[in-house]
Amino acid sequence: MRHFLRDDDLTPAEQSAVLDRAAALKADRFAERPLEGPQGVAIIFDKPTLRTQLSFSVGVAELGGFPMVVDGNLAQIGTRESIADVARVLRRQVSAVVWRTYGQDRIEDMAQYAGVPVVNALTDDFHPCQILADLLTVREHKGRLPGLTMTYVGDAANNMAHSYLLGGATAGLHVRVAGPATHQPDPRIVQRAAEIASQTGGSATVLDDAVEAVAGADVVITDTWMSMGQEQEAAERKGASSPFAPFAVDQELLAHATDDAIVLHCLPAYRGFEISAEVIDGPRSVVWDEAENRLHAQKALLAFLLDRARDDG
Repeated sequence: MRHFLRDDDLTPAEQSAVLDRAAALKADRFAERPLEGPQGVAIIFDKPTLRTQLSFSVGVAELGGFPMVVDGNLAQIGTRESIADVARVLRRQVSAVVWRTYGQDRIEDMAQYAGVPVVNALTDDFHPCQILADLLTVREHKGRLPGLTMTYVGDAANNMAHSYLLGGATAGLHVRVAGPATHQPDPRIVQRAAEIASQTGGSATVLDDAVEAVAGADVVITDTWMSMGQEQEAAERKGASSPFAPFAVDQELLAHATDDAIVLHCLPAYRGFEISAEVIDGPRSVVWDEAENRLHAQKALLAFLLDRARDDG
């Protein structure tokens, strides 16, 4: 059974095929109906959501299915009953499971017992569906992916940084991730990204200097400095002496990128902190295309996984 739990669960060829399929579904949103019936897809949220709930719910419906949104706080998966038992129940009733949760070990446990495709809609370690949407957006605006330089600045220790390293390397991009020395990516992820990049012609570089990271970049990306679950660190992360301040994406920093560089942000955005209003609302921003592309990329991913599940019998 194929699942999508982290970015390197897709080979370079599979990732490219999913992006091709996403582009086709964007051009004709109802061209594929693999969930016709309608078949149910459980979409479980342990963490707050807007874009993920919207895009998966609409996407499952457009694929002919029935999106069953489950409140994780009510279900208390892993607390009130084991993840394995929940997975065994879900497999009897739905064709796929989408889960936005905390630890990566939780979704790996779900995949072990679910018997249907499981999709990571965000964990503390990875956000692979967002990177598929971002790669689709970059390809739309740049016409290609391999060989481009994609720079992420901000909290380099968070799930977005990890997914950009793995997903970008899979696409053959030169990925640069930059953040304070105290907030750097997991070395195991960096090593894995380097291994993938050695096969795709890309590269994976970690820095602690924002200007060096952005210099000559084709794509500049940032994310909130305070991910879900870090609210207690708000004063440290957003205060006047925040270690993230040098990594704010404003016009001064963006001037070091290429003249036609584009800017992405997965949202929600906090203007005046990780990104200036002038940049996110300016002509280089492709943030709204990026938000829409969550729908198309996730539909293509679900169709890909359902194909593999059908082939497996």
